[in-house]
Amino acid sequence: MAVGTEVPQLVSSPPQWDDTADVLVVGFGIAGACAAIAAAEAGAAVLILERTGAAGGASALAAGHFYLGGGTPVQQATGHTDSVDAMRDYLTAVSPDPDPLEIDAYCAGSVAHFAWLEAQGLTFERSFYPGKAVVQPGTEGLMWTGNEKVSPYLELARPAPRGHKVNAPAERGGNEVMRVLTARVRELGIRVRYETKVEQLVGFGDRVVGVRWPGGAASGAVVLAAGGYVMNADMLAAYTSRLAPHFVPLGVPSDDGLGIRLGQSAGGATAHMDGAFLTASFYPPAVLLHGIIVNKVGRRFVAEDSYHGRTAGEVVAQPDSTAYLIVDSKHMAWPELPMVKFIDGWETIALMEAALNMPVGALQETLANYNVAAADEHDPELGKHPDWITPLTQGPWGAFDLTPGIATYVGFTLGGLSTTVDGAVRRADGSTIEGLYAAGACASNIAQDTGGYSSGTCLGEGSFFGRRAGTHAALRRQEGV
Repeated sequence: MAVGTEVPQLVSSPPQWDDTADVLVVGFGIAGACAAIAAAEAGAAVLILERTGAAGGASALAAGHFYLGGGTPVQQATGHTDSVDAMRDYLTAVSPDPDPLEIDAYCAGSVAHFAWLEAQGLTFERSFYPGKAVVQPGTEGLMWTGNEKVSPYLELARPAPRGHKVNAPAERGGNEVMRVLTARVRELGIRVRYETKVEQLVGFGDRVVGVRWPGGAASGAVVLAAGGYVMNADMLAAYTSRLAPHFVPLGVPSDDGLGIRLGQSAGGATAHMDGAFLTASFYPPAVLLHGIIVNKVGRRFVAEDSYHGRTAGEVVAQPDSTAYLIVDSKHMAWPELPMVKFIDGWETIALMEAALNMPVGALQETLANYNVAAADEHDPELGKHPDWITPLTQGPWGAFDLTPGIATYVGFTLGGLSTTVDGAVRRADGSTIEGLYAAGACASNIAQDTGGYSSGTCLGEGSFFGRRAGTHAALRRQEGV
């Protein structure tokens, strides 16, 4: 999987152009598709350059969630009150280094963006799935997909479900998104060159004026939408060495970071390159959330009802990244996703404690304290929601191993090129590179780490900021800038 971290050479003088367009979009996933459509809607001539033989990229692997809020038609139809302020408060709270301009734009534009997505042909059921799951079991249009109801965020922002899923079964959600957007690209007459791997940007002065691929070149403003770097072992080692050993890469072969490195070749800065999402969800079934999660010394460290990405990040941060899910017989169930492994069952907590090599009495004390508080349906230690609080008193007790390497974690990268709210790529000094934009997984947007990620962030951010980048690139190009 090693690909390297080398930055391509910027071609400093224009070659003979083989093609020309107002806007060149590099990559045909969610961000590239939306950038191209928006640029075309703004009146630009658009050319998409896709290195593989088909549209989709990693976006086609997604379940089909878009993280949107502020009072969308689906939220309203299902009786869920939301506001721009509540959405802004939540995203600010879960972001380690929140960018207020990007968060404000995303939240204030969320309802209009939902309408734009539907105008492209995507459909969302006006229905709600109330359960705790990784993805809706059917075609329900809305569910909770983050930490909105989890302490401390429950106290920091008024919670609302924001995981909007397209009207398709989960295993086909991403494919449905890309099928519809690809059809829209064709309808608008946007040209696409497949099997075209852009390998260099072309600069003229301090501007980017085009791209080169083996045997050809095209002029135009450039929108990089070429994916993240989860399939590049060298970049993972360089940027996410703390997390990379703990997950199986989730992506497509073209997620090798080339888009990021192309941006760097023109002087583009990066942000949050150490950020990644990872998960080894033990739910569904939701009954397992009644259990407690402890580390190698038998102490709880995360509210068990957290979104699975937050839980995964907290597990990795524990000593030796070791953690266990403990349940009693009343709440015992087999995870529906084959990601965590059952260890064994024991008649007493003391026997479990010894078998797991924990300090004598540590797990017994943890469970005893938890059960006392759970009898009153509260969790003073970590703020677990009352919906999932029940004393664990009915033996025998079982343990699942959440330790990476034993449990199977999957993940992908979150860092990328630093951009403005309109997708313009920034230099390290904050200035922007004229003619160069980035969006999607090769740009750093709102989600910066696994604790702040919610299902639907990739498609939501990729489509929203891809659309803004395409529009801005088209307008700047038409202005002759």
